Amino acid sequence: MNNLVKEAIEKEAVLATRRHFLQSLGTGIGSIAFGSALLGCSSDTKSQQASTRIPPHFGKAKSVIFVHMAGAPSQLELFDYKPTLAKFDGKECPKELLEGKKFAFIRGVPNLLGPKAKFLQHGNSGHWISDHMPHLATQADKITFLKGMYTDQFNHAPAQLLMHTGSARLGRPSLGSWVSYGLGSENENLPSFMVLASGGKNPDAGKSAWGSGFLPSVYQGVQCRSAGEPVLFIKNPAGVNADMRKASIDVINSVNEETFAEFGDPETVARMAQYEMAYKMQSSVPDVMDISKEPEYIHQLYGTNPGKESFANNCLLARKMVEKGVRFVQLFDWGWDSHGTSKGGSVDFGLHQKCMETDQAVSALLIDLEQRGLLDETLVVWGGEFGRTPMQENREGKTQSYFGRDHHTEAFTMWLAGGGIKPGMSLGETDDLGYSTVSGKTSVYDVQATILHCLGINHEEFTYPFQGRNFRLTDVYGKVIKPILA
Repeated sequence: MNNLVKEAIEKEAVLATRRHFLQSLGTGIGSIAFGSALLGCSSDTKSQQASTRIPPHFGKAKSVIFVHMAGAPSQLELFDYKPTLAKFDGKECPKELLEGKKFAFIRGVPNLLGPKAKFLQHGNSGHWISDHMPHLATQADKITFLKGMYTDQFNHAPAQLLMHTGSARLGRPSLGSWVSYGLGSENENLPSFMVLASGGKNPDAGKSAWGSGFLPSVYQGVQCRSAGEPVLFIKNPAGVNADMRKASIDVINSVNEETFAEFGDPETVARMAQYEMAYKMQSSVPDVMDISKEPEYIHQLYGTNPGKESFANNCLLARKMVEKGVRFVQLFDWGWDSHGTSKGGSVDFGLHQKCMETDQAVSALLIDLEQRGLLDETLVVWGGEFGRTPMQENREGKTQSYFGRDHHTEAFTMWLAGGGIKPGMSLGETDDLGYSTVSGKTSVYDVQATILHCLGINHEEFTYPFQGRNFRLTDVYGKVIKPILA
């Protein structure tokens, strides 16, 4: 105890020095301004995760479910039907498609690879969808495809970062963090940004794909698990009940209030909000993460298996989350990298297996949202970080043992459905071989701008000051994809 008293006296002496006095003068005005922006730290406001910074206007979507298939699924086996490519299967790739181009693994002159799936047109929209996704085919008229997507990153981690943070480098806030910062949550007992991962691994970009970057850390995504404890360490330690936990948080945050008043560090406010949210999540998260109480017809619809980690479980959880007011739900499913180096990594057998694991559930998500009246206000986004080449991969100049395709930046497909999007459309077209986009080009930044627009956010005006300039998600790029807007 004597050591504690001594430490407290020394701390008080440090705070009273001339150096600290001058330092506090220099930071006082800035901290007051920032504290005001974060709604201060009174007991009425410190528990709020985010304020509503965006005035209500034209946004049709209240929430977003972003389904990312990490590894990049092949558009040529799923949605971009190319009969001409099938005719040239096994033929040497034209040199004009290779000159001056960079690929992750292709070397020399590879052969063209025809589609390893059968395509049919579906619905009134006439969307071409392969037999890999029979369930999604039944929902064709709800979906709008972007078949002219392109990116400038051909490695997984940088491309995933670009897709989710607007930059291929570490340190930028993720899309979900921006949305959380701008709109907050409709449920003060749940985080506004939640993350679920399946496939056995996190995406190559790691947790930076849902990090808050230079935004206050309270806006980062909260990763949950569909099996076991929904959030690690959410339970109280043995011998600690809810009242004791609340009392301890009150004491900790009273110290944090004094620290914030002294130093004005905005991260202190974020820490206080996180403590409060963690306490609320102890009662709210187990309920929203429990799918065992869902009726049997819902389990049959999604193909869920309570108690086990799966993509299907995560899709059902995503519906429950947006139903409870979560603003942004990010689903990652790992294992879509089809290079042909193994049977499981091929564009015929391996890709088909991944589709079998996910097709029913993502289709059920659209059905379930619609039947609950949530699809009109929930924007569902599906896609990978880039596309796959129309050539068969010949790593080190040698053809692989199985059918596979290399990473491709010049053409890939994403689809959107729900809040603010016209249903049954297709925008963008690639050439006869599926190599380059010939019309309707859309960039990663365009998709980001469109997502924000559907939420009622102007991507060009939505900024955050950092290191002397205003940053935005889309940097200096991006246009709202107006033809697909409802």
